[in-house]
Amino acid sequence: MSKLVVFSFLGGDLNQGFPVVTAQLWCHNQFVPVKLIGSLPPAPELRELYHRWQFLYAAVHQRLGSNHRIKVHSQDITNISINDFNEVCQQLQVNINGWLKFESFQNIERQLRTLLSRNDEIRVVIETNIVLLHRLPWHLWHFFEDYPKAELALSNHEYKSPQLLQKSPTDKVQILAILGNRVGIDIDKDASLLQNLTDAKTTFLIEPTRQTLDEYLWNHEWDILFFAGHSTSLADGEIGKICINKTESLTISQLKNGLKTAIRRGLKLAIFNSCDGIGLGRNLADLNIPQMIVMREKVPDLIAQEFFKNFLTAFANSKPFYLAVREARERLQGLENEFPCASWLPVIYQNPTTDPTTWQELCGNFADTKFVGEVSTKGKIATPKFQLWTVLFSTFIVVISTVGLRYVGIFEKIELQSFDQMLRLRPKEDPDPRLIIVEITEKDIQSRQETTKGMKSISDNTLAKLLNKLQKYQPQIVGLDIYRDFPDPQNKLQPIKLSTEISKENVIVPCKIPDSKYDPQGVKPPKEVPVERQGFTDVIQDPDGIVRRQILRLPPEPSSTCTTTNSLSLLLAAHYLYEEKIQIKFNEDYVQFGSKVFNRLKFGRSGGYQKKIDLGGNQILINYRNTDYQKVSLEDILSNKVNPDLLKDKVVIIGVTANTVSDTWSTPYSTAQQDYQEIPGVFIQAQMVSQILSAVLDQRPILWVLPYWGDILLICGWSVVASLIIWQVRSLSHKRCAIFVTVVILYGVCAIALLKQGLWLPFIPSAFAVVGSGVVVVLIQRRQEFFTISQPLVE
Repeated sequence: MSKLVVFSFLGGDLNQGFPVVTAQLWCHNQFVPVKLIGSLPPAPELRELYHRWQFLYAAVHQRLGSNHRIKVHSQDITNISINDFNEVCQQLQVNINGWLKFESFQNIERQLRTLLSRNDEIRVVIETNIVLLHRLPWHLWHFFEDYPKAELALSNHEYKSPQLLQKSPTDKVQILAILGNRVGIDIDKDASLLQNLTDAKTTFLIEPTRQTLDEYLWNHEWDILFFAGHSTSLADGEIGKICINKTESLTISQLKNGLKTAIRRGLKLAIFNSCDGIGLGRNLADLNIPQMIVMREKVPDLIAQEFFKNFLTAFANSKPFYLAVREARERLQGLENEFPCASWLPVIYQNPTTDPTTWQELCGNFADTKFVGEVSTKGKIATPKFQLWTVLFSTFIVVISTVGLRYVGIFEKIELQSFDQMLRLRPKEDPDPRLIIVEITEKDIQSRQETTKGMKSISDNTLAKLLNKLQKYQPQIVGLDIYRDFPDPQNKLQPIKLSTEISKENVIVPCKIPDSKYDPQGVKPPKEVPVERQGFTDVIQDPDGIVRRQILRLPPEPSSTCTTTNSLSLLLAAHYLYEEKIQIKFNEDYVQFGSKVFNRLKFGRSGGYQKKIDLGGNQILINYRNTDYQKVSLEDILSNKVNPDLLKDKVVIIGVTANTVSDTWSTPYSTAQQDYQEIPGVFIQAQMVSQILSAVLDQRPILWVLPYWGDILLICGWSVVASLIIWQVRSLSHKRCAIFVTVVILYGVCAIALLKQGLWLPFIPSAFAVVGSGVVVVLIQRRQEFFTISQPLVE
């Protein structure tokens, strides 16, 4: 069974030692790795030994006349013997193992050995940014002798999963073979090996120009990138360079964009069968390529050819990638009489977030490919592609279930509550300067000891005096939120008559539409006022008792005593805007002022409203203003205690706020108060008028919703995104965090959309789908892991 061990060398170097060395063991059936911590002492002698070994390696091969895939410049080297070189090799091996026997590090090794078996396929990754540690021959560690299926790989400290695009299906391995500058070396055998592969399609670029190479990286999909030719590492191994032809040499950074595109489009493996490839490996690892093979030092032609031949033979015959590299590397030992340390040269660079690829996977044939932790319930292999489709299909089922639950109204109550909560996030706003309320308080009623037809209010005589006094302050428009559906004989004897005051052109009077359940009669308007200045004041309560909608227009029933089609709030806003040279347009679907369109909520299902709620007429959502409106009392007006400028050119709404009159309503802000508090109906009317004026004149957002299919697409989109994120995350705790973070981001997006753009998005069903999809993905992966444990994998 395949296991991954990642050693991280942190905060030190060979001169100072490494105070913290961590080892993480990942097994196929674990979401969280085993983590072990130790340290290593200073080992400056390793630096000196390695540099001496490197010097002697170059000298020995030059004396032996090896044909290297790097341009070797002649040096004044004398008195170099193979025995000297072999002695340095032995010293290097002894010193590496002696260093790793430090007690603190030995604690790590002992614990690892208790968790590993000799039959385990073990990927050992050395994670460090120190170039010299990448160059050390780690395979000399005795650990690799005791575990014959273990192989070494290198990695930089920082890496992430490559972001992959959808790859076109294929039945052949797509190989891009770059045959660079060949002066003094033989790379034709490399090309011949690639040509003889029966299940691969190889495209050869022979000494290409930079432009040609870049075009092939950008415009095609590749599984393997192969390079043979001259290469080197510069800046002490920090920069890798390849000679693509006789005159051009390129660093990886000069090919960065093309290589990143190739990786996104599915490039899994890069093989640089050329000299001194540590810089190439480090640079390509920064681009998050899944895996690479490079040569640590200068490599003779024959060694490069033999390694590549043996690796391809093993890998293409279903050998796991790491075992194929180890086998091909160890087979080079038979050539070390002629080419000393040949088996030290090949090394893997691995992105720890990705699993090693297989030849079958690259061919698109997954039937015999072994992937740790991905066995299907039928005993066949669950490939990444298969698992992705499983995840997407499961996500689709979650989305369908979510939409179905929403359709039957399961989420409606909590959707409305979340809508209220987001509205309450809006900071305190300034009062609308265009609007003022004249309130009839309990004190006003008690001081005048007036009752009318058994309901506490003010008499026609007092109302007439109020209207007469208000006209002297020159308001733009006056709206009554006090019903007057009956005559008061006493007012006829007064010098100021109500019939005269309400007949003035800037006064809008109320009526009430009949309600078959609560008020089958309705309330008729004063007969002296034409229908053009009559507006209904009906307020709509949702099933939870909160007012979230207003009716702009509603065709009256033939038998209704309230015959107007317009609401009081619409008429007040329309009159005010008319004076601002803004005309009203309307039909059955919208009301429009200038460029501002108030689209009605669609009948049946709209936004969070999914049950059979009456959405008839031109209904819109109320965008409540978080403010305290300007108000004055009846007594203040009649006693001349009001500054005339406070009322001039304003929308004035007259209504009762006395707490003994049952005209109070709940709003989204009611539940946020310490004591649940309803507000008088006149303030609801003021909110309705203000929202129209603010939208038209101040560009304040109009609340709107997506069409039904738009909500479904949004729910589906969030669910798919969450599923793919959670599918890529390794540990269970990280999956939980991913779900939580996704829901938080979703909430933020929905809140910003509502407060800034007025768009009410389906947060609750989307969050339900995100959580549901995340749970399903976790269950799928756990189930596959169970089958991995219960069914043996055959090499």
